[in-house]
Amino acid sequence: MMTEKETATEKIITDSMANPSPAKSMGEPGITPLSPSHTQNDTDQVPSGPSFVVVVAIDFGTTSSGYAYAFTKEPECIHTMRRWEGGDPGVSNQKTPTTILLTPDRKFHSFGYAARDFYHDLDPSESKQWLYLEKFKMKLHTTANLSIDTDLHAANGKRVKALDIFAYALAFFKEQALKELSDQTGGDFDNNDVRWVITVPAIWKMPAKQFMREAAYKSGLVSRENPEQLIIALEPEAASIYCRKLRLHQMVDLGTHTTQNGCSPTENVGSGMTQVSPGHAKENVRRNRQSRTFLVENVIGELWAELEEGDRYVVVDCGGGTVDLTVHQIRLPEGHLKELYKASGGPYGSIGIDYEFEKLLCKIFGQDFIDQFKIKRPAAWVDLMIAFESRKRAAAPERTNPLNINLPFSFIDYYKKFRGHSVEHALRKSNVDFVKWSSQGMLRMSPDAMNSLFKPTIDHIIQHLTELFEKPEVSDIKFLFLVGGFAESLLLQQAVQDMLQGRSRIIIPHDVGLTILKGAVLFGLDPSIIKVRRSPLTYGVGVLNRFVEGKHPPEKLLVKDGTRWCTDVLDIFIAADQSVALGEMVKRSYTPAKPSQQVIVIHVYCSEKEKAGFISEPGVRKCGTLRLDVSGTESTAPRREIQTHMQFGDTEIRAMAVDVSTGRTVKASIDFLSH
Repeated sequence: MMTEKETATEKIITDSMANPSPAKSMGEPGITPLSPSHTQNDTDQVPSGPSFVVVVAIDFGTTSSGYAYAFTKEPECIHTMRRWEGGDPGVSNQKTPTTILLTPDRKFHSFGYAARDFYHDLDPSESKQWLYLEKFKMKLHTTANLSIDTDLHAANGKRVKALDIFAYALAFFKEQALKELSDQTGGDFDNNDVRWVITVPAIWKMPAKQFMREAAYKSGLVSRENPEQLIIALEPEAASIYCRKLRLHQMVDLGTHTTQNGCSPTENVGSGMTQVSPGHAKENVRRNRQSRTFLVENVIGELWAELEEGDRYVVVDCGGGTVDLTVHQIRLPEGHLKELYKASGGPYGSIGIDYEFEKLLCKIFGQDFIDQFKIKRPAAWVDLMIAFESRKRAAAPERTNPLNINLPFSFIDYYKKFRGHSVEHALRKSNVDFVKWSSQGMLRMSPDAMNSLFKPTIDHIIQHLTELFEKPEVSDIKFLFLVGGFAESLLLQQAVQDMLQGRSRIIIPHDVGLTILKGAVLFGLDPSIIKVRRSPLTYGVGVLNRFVEGKHPPEKLLVKDGTRWCTDVLDIFIAADQSVALGEMVKRSYTPAKPSQQVIVIHVYCSEKEKAGFISEPGVRKCGTLRLDVSGTESTAPRREIQTHMQFGDTEIRAMAVDVSTGRTVKASIDFLSH
């Protein structure tokens, strides 16, 4: 464990820490832990913090985003945002696309449909100057060493700071929500009265969650001085909380209905993906338009009434970017939830289908042409992907007639200039026999061709589910809740049904794309509803322990002032997949190397493995720093003891510290982003 020193040894120390080697190179070990043993955790109640007038949740999705809110006085009324202008035909515009447009001088211009439509209407010579971004949230999941300086690429290839883009988006939602709240209450609504909730995938690592919080600070959503005004909610957990409240008329049970392609003929699930009679569809739309308020009854839904103490269920959250799986167990009488197995999943969201379509276009027209077209005609490329999106929603297991995808005129025109022959010629020559050219200027895809674009993504999800269901903690699953926008896909529903073969009932809530949003509001109203979580990783710090012959490897021996120490020992705070109660604290005490020391910096290590003995083992990596600012708490005590409390049972890891001799609070922060 190292301290920050003003001396030259600090350099040697940090360098040797980067790739721990035998003890001799360790420089001067600054801190030995005063309490290496694991102190019994306290499960003190977490202070509830200030009271808020309203909870606003932002579902910041990979493909679409939205917000919803509820006043704390009427927690059973969840309001979703106003309908967005400029929605697409055939697609529910309850949420708006996660697209953002910056002016050529990098100022925020617009978000969502407005950004897309404005960009689309720009002259091609102009549009090259503007910065248009979509599907950028995945960058937080896929970047291995995410930092405050991580970049994103706009459609024209220019680089922008990811933090700026996320902050612009959150500022947009803040403005929209406060405007709507002001209109509702008839006066200027004060941001201090809002508790904000932002949803993130449960499989995200700590740096990505911290990145979202930093973006919220930068956007002015909340201030650093008041961090508890923002809660980071985990998407499948939010869905789980909402699913508890479902009444039978608010969902489709794939097991019991006489289903037609996984949906009953009379139900209009999600965003109009089922074929319903035009009159019925109109009536549905009319009803939905009138009311954007969901009544979440205070009772537990009928489905839930069937659950008994100890029953288990799985929430499969299929979004645009990721698929997130969480296993929960009911704890009665309050109906609190306990996570049984750490969140798992991966980047298997519906944008995988868009990538497959792009690969198909590259196969037909050539990678070189597609790359050029995207850069030279960025708005036309966006158009083509919108056309594909609406056809993608029409894919179904039983479908027999082909799907037509409009090719923008500029695609046909540019291809002829680029290659010297027609699009039709390219299709004939490409040997892709299930895609034809129709005389109306469209790509005609056979249903099999469309289904094959879904296959890699759905196979990933099914493989993941299959592995999950083989785990001992995941036996006897009563329900499987399929949520998230991609859950509307009839192909995915069919695949999940085929895999489960009746082992669990598959439940799909109506308005499945809004499930997470509504659940996030409920979570903001009562964050203590989830009592036990599982740690995704093992966390700890490197310390010196007394050297024990026969137990410790000889190359780790360090003799200092006649005492024999073992270096590089990983002092584990919490192990991977260990269950942690909400509010549970891990306590450790540290002492500064010198009485005059102002700041103690302790490196935090993590590993996917449950058991790890040393920070030098393979798979153990430095993932963060715990920083204790002890300035201003100097005391006359011969040995200062700083007691640190780390809280792991929440959606984020928090640290607090106290100088034991003076009882003063020490500024403690834990940082996963800046190294």
